[in-house]
Amino acid sequence: MPHTVEWKVRLYLSEDEGTTRARVVVNTGTTTLTGHGDAHCNPADADVPEIGDELAAGRAMHDLAQQLVNTAERDIEGLDMPATGRSPRPVAGWPM
Repeated sequence: MPHTVEWKVRLYLSEDEGTTRARVVVNTGTTTLTGHGDAHCNPADADVPEIGDELAAGRAMHDLAQQLVNTAERDIEGLDMPATGRSPRPVAGWPM
């Protein structure tokens, strides 16, 4: 059964006083999930903004990925058949 969808992902980065904050948002057209990540610059380190961006973005994407995996695991658990052998309609989807 072929299945193709397009999800839009946007990454937002901001920096304030040595802290880089990232927010990554995935939008399926019907549901949205958001991941967050931070990176803090040690005052003794050289100022290399790209490193903070990479760390914060990676942490936000990791947070989002974990949310997607947790949602999939809940959906899989919802597919378990009851002892009667009759299959209920699966409860699938993202938390609201």
